[in-house]
Amino acid sequence: MKSSTKLVLFFLLLSSFNLFYVTGKEFQLDWEVPKSRTQQVYNQWASENRFNVNDTLNFKYKKDSVMVVSEEEYEKCHSSHPLYFSNNGDSTVFELDRPGLFFFISGVAGHCQRGQKMIIKVLEHASPSQSQTQNATTKGSSSKKNAAIGMLPISSPAILLLIISVFGFLSL
Repeated sequence: MKSSTKLVLFFLLLSSFNLFYVTGKEFQLDWEVPKSRTQQVYNQWASENRFNVNDTLNFKYKKDSVMVVSEEEYEKCHSSHPLYFSNNGDSTVFELDRPGLFFFISGVAGHCQRGQKMIIKVLEHASPSQSQTQNATTKGSSSKKNAAIGMLPISSPAILLLIISVFGFLSL
């Protein structure tokens, strides 16, 4: 086999690695004041979903804002110095960039007190079996509840084995 053909095959194989890259899921939610003050609409929704590092939340709203605050500010429903603030018109996309708890409240006066707040628990990186189960569950859900945009993960040893095989092929 000509060396130029081997080189082309090598680059094609190398460029296909991005197919195995694990991306997060995007969860969409309508960010509005709940109809009843006693409803825990957003925390109920959050408890029905599993969030991992690199997942994103897409808040859809009209004339509102999204703030990430400390636990204390979440309890008080007020923050003069939020960790994150956005009011991009009609939607905000927020990436869950670490494991742990995220506390969200509306930045509009009175909305948080009326139930427009949410706690998200982000898990450590999921194992392949968790991701596959989660993808199957998410695909059956309505896009309003959440939407999956992930791919199956591949292990590091499998990638290493593939690279070694390619170099073995190139040396033929």
